[in-house]
Amino acid sequence: MALSPLFPFSERTRALHAELAAFIRDRVLPAEAEFDAHLEQPGQRWTIPPVIETLKAEAKQRGLWNLFLPDPHHGAGLSNLDYAPLAELSGQSLIAPETINCNAPDTGNMEVLHHYGSPQQQERWLQPLLMGRTRSAFAMTEPDVASSDATNIATRIERDGDHHVVTGRKWWITGAMDPRLDFFIVMGVTHPDAEPHRRHSQIIVPKATPGVTVVRPLHLFGFDDAPNGHAEVRFDGARVPLDHLIAGEGRGFEIAQGRLGPGRIHHCMRLIGLAQRALDAMVSRARTRIAFHRPLADQGMVREAIALSRCDIEQARLLTLSAAMKLDAGGARGAKDEIGMIKIVAPRMAQRVIDRAIQVHGALGVSEDSFLSKAYAGARALSLADGPDEVHLTALAKSMVAVR
Repeated sequence: MALSPLFPFSERTRALHAELAAFIRDRVLPAEAEFDAHLEQPGQRWTIPPVIETLKAEAKQRGLWNLFLPDPHHGAGLSNLDYAPLAELSGQSLIAPETINCNAPDTGNMEVLHHYGSPQQQERWLQPLLMGRTRSAFAMTEPDVASSDATNIATRIERDGDHHVVTGRKWWITGAMDPRLDFFIVMGVTHPDAEPHRRHSQIIVPKATPGVTVVRPLHLFGFDDAPNGHAEVRFDGARVPLDHLIAGEGRGFEIAQGRLGPGRIHHCMRLIGLAQRALDAMVSRARTRIAFHRPLADQGMVREAIALSRCDIEQARLLTLSAAMKLDAGGARGAKDEIGMIKIVAPRMAQRVIDRAIQVHGALGVSEDSFLSKAYAGARALSLADGPDEVHLTALAKSMVAVR
């Protein structure tokens, strides 16, 4: 992907883009087979393939580390616009984001701790994440309520002396199966009688806390996403010190919005990279696969799939870059419509493009010998993650028809 001349990318971004493109092409993509082979060995499904740590060390040496965080002290100091094409590159591979320490949910948790964490919380929890030594999870979604309306979240965070007691049931907690997991950031109710958006708080709960139980792994369309995974997690009276509460009681929604704004656009950036890889694979397949005595590229329907996919990707890319510029200019609140639009558009675009690529690949496309089936599952899930499409559509329409 060439950098669009329509947007004012910095010279530093141009240099990082070239370096990251080479790193992913020459080191990360070839390592995917080694990564998968490690996980397929008996007893190694939930262990970390050594190649990940090798790539992380190399990325640090090449200056490709913590690119997502605009703060120059804790991160790379890039704007959202400058980070966008780098995130897109990392989206080409499902293992690439971790190799540069730009992987969800850690990115969102690092942003929370950077913006809202106390100095003690930053020292204990943020620094190891920034260094890539530990992993974290964000526990918000619950199976017993419609979590698309986050005011429904029912997990309780109750003060008891010099501790808070956390009780509730969460699921689809990404990273909860990772053997390096150090802590959860949990959203729950501290003030049940307050107005809806002041009832909730967020608190750090170490994984080793008594009362924290990983109930079961969850599979996404049959994929377990090892070694990071998703899980149902139960908090049965988990007691944590008062200083583990983030930013104070009743600020859970404020923190969530600060976390989810950049996080949503990061997901979209990576999805565009994944869709681009699917299109590139589709083109390669069309050039080399022979059917009915001629290459698939000579078939009109295949040409249409390729052309429509190029159009879809370019449109989503431009909208994402525009949203990134708006986020830089006005913050998450000022860019809420643009973030909502791209959160609707990008997952749907990626599903269409990947689905076309699967069709062109035939049986290979739906097999585990290709990245496409797992890519499609991930893209489909992102129409639900960080707010389902319906929530973003409703909020966007409400903003458009509001009296100004």
